[in-house]
Amino acid sequence: MNERTRRAAEELCAAGRRAVDLGLSPGSSGNVSVRVGDTVLMSPTGVALGDLTPDALSVLDTAGAHVSGPHPSKEFPLHLAMYRRSAEARAVVHLHAPHSTAASCLPPWSASSALPPITPYLVMRVGQAPLVPYAAPGSHQLAENLAKLPGRFGAALLAHHGSLVAGADPAEALEGAVELEEAARVVVSLGERPFSVLSPDQVRELTDRYGTAWDL
Repeated sequence: MNERTRRAAEELCAAGRRAVDLGLSPGSSGNVSVRVGDTVLMSPTGVALGDLTPDALSVLDTAGAHVSGPHPSKEFPLHLAMYRRSAEARAVVHLHAPHSTAASCLPPWSASSALPPITPYLVMRVGQAPLVPYAAPGSHQLAENLAKLPGRFGAALLAHHGSLVAGADPAEALEGAVELEEAARVVVSLGERPFSVLSPDQVRELTDRYGTAWDL
């Protein structure tokens, strides 16, 4: 493992531990990956994110072939589909965080985003996050459902499942997942009570400034 790959592996394991410390990855749920050139390092199947170590990650190529290490999480097709959506994405985090999972069971706010523009931080740090239609976890159909979604986005909610967030590195991807979870917590806490959201002009100001996407 060269220095660049070692650093990426260490960053991935650190993100996994932080997800557990934040209570966003119960049991052995969730999976994380980082792309280094034509290689993808990924959490192995059945290993809790808090127990990841750099020398015991699964190694795949970008076509999904298992190169070395333990068997990867069954969600590797989903991660690869997210990388194919964005050339800028270098890490992907998939969590079963409670509020994101709860929000993924609700009707989506719009065709382009499962959640409304409820806080400026969601718009600034994540942008729109569409709802991916349900398919069995680990299935190629779930990855295809993600791939078929139109528009630009770096995060999504998986129906009845959890969240998926891409970033420039594992820390950024995890911070996006944290922000998505916080926005989902607000929405779920509001329940059926009426609430206000940011106006189109307010959303546009933030997307223009921070480079995120939100179809209005």
